Amino acid sequence: MAALMKLSRPPAFSLFPSPKPSSKLLYTTLSFGLSSSSPPALVSARPPASLHRRKRGLFVVSAIGKLSETELVSIPEGSDELRSTFPSSPGIYGVYDKNGDLQFIGVTRNVAANIATHRKRVPDLCSSVKVGLVEEAAADRATLTNAWKSWMEEHIAATGKIPPGNETGNETFVRLPTQKPDIRLTPGRQVQLTVPLEELIDRLVKEKEVVAFIKGSRSSPLCGFSQKVVGILQSHGVDFECVDVLDEEHNYGLREKLKTYSNWPTFPQVFVKGEFVGGCDIISSMAEKGELASLFQK
Repeated sequence: MAALMKLSRPPAFSLFPSPKPSSKLLYTTLSFGLSSSSPPALVSARPPASLHRRKRGLFVVSAIGKLSETELVSIPEGSDELRSTFPSSPGIYGVYDKNGDLQFIGVTRNVAANIATHRKRVPDLCSSVKVGLVEEAAADRATLTNAWKSWMEEHIAATGKIPPGNETGNETFVRLPTQKPDIRLTPGRQVQLTVPLEELIDRLVKEKEVVAFIKGSRSSPLCGFSQKVVGILQSHGVDFECVDVLDEEHNYGLREKLKTYSNWPTFPQVFVKGEFVGGCDIISSMAEKGELASLFQK
């Protein structure tokens, strides 16, 4: 779920951060990762067979079945191998320690990113996982939370206990790092700029290592393409800036001006070290080929 690099701010203009946002592989948790006030009702979710895929010899199954019948898969040591094993897709997952004890059941819109985060933070408690994927088109809040509850209920019925990481007050798995605020290019629509908007864009992409211009915010992307790009960048551990092109109050005129600046008609748009890299399709393709990791390591 990264250190904030301050952009230099000449007197003529400033960048205003917005307020901080307060197989059969499966993942679930009582401490619910999608910020639900109450657990969902039980439903059955079985995505189409088209989601079944084989990655590095591990069979990742998209059907949401019983926790007890789901294959336990070891988590690779390397980050690159982990990302190639688990997809950046929505689903549920169960985290097991080296003794094979269930520590946490979670739900996410990016399985790979969550597993990578847990593995990095608590490696001793995150040795293997069970994962269940949900088709992107069907991955609404109700479907994901219902799948999560089915695993949680099964585990409680079998053991009489809640997984330790899902107990109230336990922040081992569910504590989220403070998210970097999104960038605002202007103080407000009514304020007259003394620097052209195109120059503000140019300064931003050249002074920041990675900038993603998306529809919506980092915490709540407003289109599937933007959500996918954010998920890919997060799964690669990238320290990146986000700019909401739909914010007409603080980024007025940005959508049209950026199309001209990058010579690219759609969003999201990702810039790395001042250079335009591409949109969702290009970023996704580079991630699958391993080219994105190489780009960020330069």
